[in-house]
Amino acid sequence: MAFLVHHLLAEAARRDPHKAALIAGSTRRTFAELDADSDAVACALRRQGVTRGDRVAIMLENSVEYVTAFFGAMKAGAVYVPVNPSTKADKLAWILNDCGVRALVAPTALTRTVLPALAEAPSVQATLWVGPVLPDLGGAASIGEILADAARPEPADAGCIDQDLAAILYTSGTTGKPKGVMLTHANLVATARSIAGYLRNTPDDVVLCLLPLTFGYGLSQVTTSALIGFTLVLERSFAFPLDTLKRMVEHRITGLPGVPTVFATLLQMDAAKDADLSALRYLTNAAAPLPVAHLQRVRELFPGAAFYSMYGATECSTRIAYLEPSELETRPGSVGKAIPNCEAYVVDETGSRAAPGTVGELVVRGANVMRGYWNRPDATADRLRDGAYHTGDLFRADAQGFLTFVARKDDVFKCRGEKVSPKEVEAVLCELPDVAEAAVLGVLDPVDGMAVKAVVVPREGAALAPAAIVQHCRARLEGHMVPKFVEFRAELPKTESGKLKRSELAIPA
Repeated sequence: MAFLVHHLLAEAARRDPHKAALIAGSTRRTFAELDADSDAVACALRRQGVTRGDRVAIMLENSVEYVTAFFGAMKAGAVYVPVNPSTKADKLAWILNDCGVRALVAPTALTRTVLPALAEAPSVQATLWVGPVLPDLGGAASIGEILADAARPEPADAGCIDQDLAAILYTSGTTGKPKGVMLTHANLVATARSIAGYLRNTPDDVVLCLLPLTFGYGLSQVTTSALIGFTLVLERSFAFPLDTLKRMVEHRITGLPGVPTVFATLLQMDAAKDADLSALRYLTNAAAPLPVAHLQRVRELFPGAAFYSMYGATECSTRIAYLEPSELETRPGSVGKAIPNCEAYVVDETGSRAAPGTVGELVVRGANVMRGYWNRPDATADRLRDGAYHTGDLFRADAQGFLTFVARKDDVFKCRGEKVSPKEVEAVLCELPDVAEAAVLGVLDPVDGMAVKAVVVPREGAALAPAAIVQHCRARLEGHMVPKFVEFRAELPKTESGKLKRSELAIPA
């Protein structure tokens, strides 16, 4: 039985060594090849001085090299720290210093970003480069050279147990400095088992991952594929939707994990209506709620695929709750119930469990809950109380325990003395067929104190008028929730993980 993350890969390689584990463009790796390659990387890291508990940062785009380095770091006994490749030098240096990274895996294409950061991060003693050119840098090595070496020793057992840290995932940090979420091997393995269980994954699945692996939702595709032994098709991004659609057809994709932006794009593509996606078995959505109107259109576009609405948090190994597809008709706005081996419930302002239908904070207990925030004892104490994680998200639960997201605590504002939930207004805006995406915020107003402002992304070619939007909202919402201002934009500001940056909405486009 696998207790550590890299045991999942080793067992998959033992069960079905010649099965395709990864496909990235024209590159393919079997489970046996991925297992052997990650052994080689682990040995290289150990030679560079990496020992049990040291932090290894990976700053790569989705690729075979990324997954190889991820498992290699685990086999070396290290703690994986993902860094988005778009991260600037100053923030990179801050992350490297914050958790004392010992080794960095980065592409040679980013040396102009990486080298200045390394100059400010004395803890980094080794660098593994991915790319055709190896810079003249002391302590550096090339992953290409490591994998080309015929000598393939097996890494020595680092002695880790499942309570050891496996990863430090930095939160998006839409305000202030990001916090490093500490996740153990037990966290990641338990969550992979839960996810694969409710998605009913089998070795016959072929899952498309266009989510960044630096994002916990994307990383979970790697751990579940290793656990079950299905094939993972990696896309670097969703920048070229038509190309992605062609690969979905080519590889007979059975699972598509997405975020609202992905589904909003697919809904606008005529090619998606004609593509042969008959193999598609399921779709999942997380990171941000999918408006009910969009959910209905996605189900019409992919009638043969089960749709899983999900909710998660980095602090809970990326997954907290999911809704069984059979419940979509009666509860389209719900994120369902807690994943297996997890408890999620709503509490009132006194900390007591809230009555059904009452809005309160969601609290989570289970094997998925983080160890805490790296070097942030105060923040840890604020969120982790009596072994439970307090999410900071407002929910309500019905009598059967089905959860519905209401808003972030900080998102709710008052207009004319009445509370406004941005999510509720956004759902109404997205009912309009010509609205691709929408976001709502409160803005200072001399009359209302805070007035409702809607930021709308129209569908391509649509002719939307502010008056029509206001009229629609007036017919569906209470007066204090109707937008007083409407702004059109080409896109909404988002984090790399696809979450809305509400703090940037107030900045003119």
